[in-house]
Amino acid sequence: MTTPPVIDILPLDLDAIAGFEGRVTVFLPEGGKLDQAARRVNRLTKGALARFAESDAFGKLGNGEAVELAWPVGMAASAVQVVRLDAKSSPVDLRKAGAAIGAARGKGDVLVLGGARKALGDLALGASLRSYAFKECRTGEAAEQAAGSFTLMVTDPDGLNAQMEAVEAVAEGVYFTRDLVNLPANYLTTESFAEKLAALGELGVKVEVLDEAELEKQGMTMLLGVGQGSESPSKVVVMRWNGGGEEAPLALIGKGVVFDTGGISLKPGAGMEDMTMDMGGAGVVSGVMKTLALRKARANVVGVVGLVENMPDGKAQRPGDIVASMKGDTVEVINTDAEGRLVLGDVMWYTQERFNPCGMIDLATLTGAIILALGHDNAGVFSNDDAFAGAFLNAAGAEGEGAWRMPIGASYAELLKSEKADLKNVGTRAGGSITAAEFLHRFVKEGTPWIHLDIAGVAQPAKPPAWAPKGASGWGVMALDRMIRDGYEAG
Repeated sequence: MTTPPVIDILPLDLDAIAGFEGRVTVFLPEGGKLDQAARRVNRLTKGALARFAESDAFGKLGNGEAVELAWPVGMAASAVQVVRLDAKSSPVDLRKAGAAIGAARGKGDVLVLGGARKALGDLALGASLRSYAFKECRTGEAAEQAAGSFTLMVTDPDGLNAQMEAVEAVAEGVYFTRDLVNLPANYLTTESFAEKLAALGELGVKVEVLDEAELEKQGMTMLLGVGQGSESPSKVVVMRWNGGGEEAPLALIGKGVVFDTGGISLKPGAGMEDMTMDMGGAGVVSGVMKTLALRKARANVVGVVGLVENMPDGKAQRPGDIVASMKGDTVEVINTDAEGRLVLGDVMWYTQERFNPCGMIDLATLTGAIILALGHDNAGVFSNDDAFAGAFLNAAGAEGEGAWRMPIGASYAELLKSEKADLKNVGTRAGGSITAAEFLHRFVKEGTPWIHLDIAGVAQPAKPPAWAPKGASGWGVMALDRMIRDGYEAG
């Protein structure tokens, strides 16, 4: 699996700048005032940095954006990267600036002159996240290509080092999520996915893998029906992090469809290769659990993911089949491509029955309809509890991860009524993401605060966010970690 870069934190050494042979990054605030390190770079380059700070090109830079001065005279560096970073920059701005450094990093060594700036942990996180490159399926030079050293010089290295444990834990979690989502389905089967999660036990996460016999015993017929056409056995993986006291855990539930053909309701061929990312919800839950373990979070959190593959085999579930849920409700399967909600419904009920959580958040690449509604900038947020939803939205906003509250209600639930069973798994074309949320709402116990996150548009966006290359974004790891840190950590 991919690992984040090691960022060396060193005391600011002005004399080391002239002879550094890689890339050197300096920061200029609005107005172009040069700090101590920038003044040294300016002196070495015979005033070039000051001239740039007074130019129209610098004036047009947004906060966190960068420009390169290649092969600077008077320095051994291959380039000086000038990043605009205002004195009162938000954490999101700092991560954007860090992402600019990570995006331009290349193969050589990098020296970032942070000086006396505060909260550079967020900048380091942005640089780390944007340095991600998925190479597991490559061979030869592309697979072996390694980036150079990454050094951040500051006047207070001890203070920054104190921030780095949390930074590294979040980066590890996001990288884990991205790797899982980027892996193709022949690499990430239900079995290999479960094995990767079992390995979290080495970090102190208690992991259980439930096989099909146990799932049948539990009555998870909805989930098993989705996977019955696949050679890959269906599984549920339970991950428990017990870092708090005796209080009930927060539950995170993930849809883990490792590949979704649509089943008998077969998807069109064009773009079907993207359905390797239909386990994105389970990927985010896995990344969060890794982050919590690495930073030794003082909270109780249980992550439960349903791992299945939806294939059109002769044994596959048919449109018109009626299946029973673990809860006991019967469901008429109108469309076998609306399979994620069948997986989640059983896993949600199992989690509530076993753990009685203080709150429950499910994540799923559930509907194309949410992309039509919100595009690729925001996940859809559905909830039965305003305070619970508000806590998540605040955390997502603080982390710069787009999220937007969507409605639910009885009128939408009415669209799921079946003439043959207790409900059907799809409604009409209108409000498709909302009726999907209402299907899940039926499997939430009275009194359980619940959030459904439809991440179909953000898990692998068409245009990647600033902190990620093209491919899996890792959206949600930072927001959920922040929500847990702010609201569920023991004192």
